[in-house]
Amino acid sequence: MDDLRAAFPVFERLAYLNAGTNGPVPHVAVEAAATELRQQADTGRGDQAFFEERVLAPVDELRRRVAALLACEPDELALTDSTTGGVNAVLSMLELGPDDEVLTSDEEHPGVLAPLGAGMGRRGFEVRSVPFDQLPAEVGPRTRLVAASHVSWITGRVVDGAALAAAGAPVLLDGAQGLGAVPVDVRALGCDFYAASGQKWLCGPNGLGYLFLRAERIGELVPAWAGYGSLAHTERPLDLVLHEDARRFEAGVVAPHQSAWALAALDVLEGFGIADVHERAAQLAAHLASELEERGLNVAPRGNSTLVSWESPDPAADTVALREQGFVVRHLPGRPYVRASVGAWTSEKELEGLLALAA
Repeated sequence: MDDLRAAFPVFERLAYLNAGTNGPVPHVAVEAAATELRQQADTGRGDQAFFEERVLAPVDELRRRVAALLACEPDELALTDSTTGGVNAVLSMLELGPDDEVLTSDEEHPGVLAPLGAGMGRRGFEVRSVPFDQLPAEVGPRTRLVAASHVSWITGRVVDGAALAAAGAPVLLDGAQGLGAVPVDVRALGCDFYAASGQKWLCGPNGLGYLFLRAERIGELVPAWAGYGSLAHTERPLDLVLHEDARRFEAGVVAPHQSAWALAALDVLEGFGIADVHERAAQLAAHLASELEERGLNVAPRGNSTLVSWESPDPAADTVALREQGFVVRHLPGRPYVRASVGAWTSEKELEGLLALAA
């Protein structure tokens, strides 16, 4: 996929293997955002046409296209500011109290654990952490919610969505390492909620995220915070007449240069075929994991994902040393791993270079 690599300026300078934190930025996304900002500076941003054509219309398109990636309906998708924003939104709306348990795993990101900690302190529910691969078996009679990763940010393991859904408790999945990286079908996963990021594998801007809410759940949930974007009738805000669909969970609006960037990045990825992007990334990641093991490194147990983590005596130092050689990876604080995020844009030559340095 040389043409795909050519879409991203960073690959002219670095072996960038950290889309799991922030994805590479395409040339066209930079131009789209800059064009939008220049237009605002030159022509203003205060009239009705600006609001309808350059704020609302791009958001509608973005909602439709991301919903297609999740295999859900656009009406089931709310735009948020991050994966964590989606997690917080869900936890704030569910009626959880001292008699309830929220089940999570031992491989969760602070973006899940911090909202759980805040909810636990504020509302008194219990949070129980179990091994990632034991989540379905650990759902019990007090479990009112399972909040866990679709793809573990630590190891790259993939949750057994079908088994988890069959266990009977509502499921909130952290899709930060899922959306854009691996195929996502929220129906097949059986989850009630799926929170994801725009800046990672979709190569969009920071400050943009997505939240799927199963249609049957939307009407029963009232947003903990509301704003202009939540309202079906903005002329009667105190009556709080909310949208009937997932827009009720959107307090504000997406900045036009953010939506322009996000849409341009989607154009790049979809231009090469999302299914092909997923398949190539997974194949390259599996190859890297296999070769690291062949060289005697201890690779974390993983699934069919884009993340590869291997043990190191000093992960932070190794990450710095690799960066000095032009390889951008990351270490995972409190864990013994260095992690590479492998995308369809990654070249075999980059992986050979990484293997030579890691071993």
